[in-house]
Amino acid sequence: MSDLLERLRNRGWRLTAQRRVVAQVLDGDHVHFTADEIHARAVEVLPEISRATVYNTLGELVSLGEILEVSTDGRAKRYDPNAHHAHQHLICEACGTIRDVHPAGDPLNALPAAERFGFTISGVEVTYRGLCPDCAKA
Repeated sequence: MSDLLERLRNRGWRLTAQRRVVAQVLDGDHVHFTADEIHARAVEVLPEISRATVYNTLGELVSLGEILEVSTDGRAKRYDPNAHHAHQHLICEACGTIRDVHPAGDPLNALPAAERFGFTISGVEVTYRGLCPDCAKA
């Protein structure tokens, strides 16, 4: 069973066939599909699943904090099931490929006290950008 499915079961979320298939599509490392990509993969398993159901399910999962919605420079939003694992993103500026990365050190403590302006830091979002190997060759 996927990490996401297990988390949803543990929180008592009603797992309909449609919700289950969306969660299964989101299973894995470095998963950052758009809603349309999720729908296309879900239809392969459950042909009657509607695009609206996929969008509604994604919205619920984001609201529950079980998946992250990742926006990148005007491209379609992507959905990341690794909401409970601290990580940052590495994005190809050409093709939009997204990879999860885990930089060394604690990002919550990376900002010097003088630069915090009295804020209590509760979260950090860092996005690394560059070219993936395939785009760099082109």
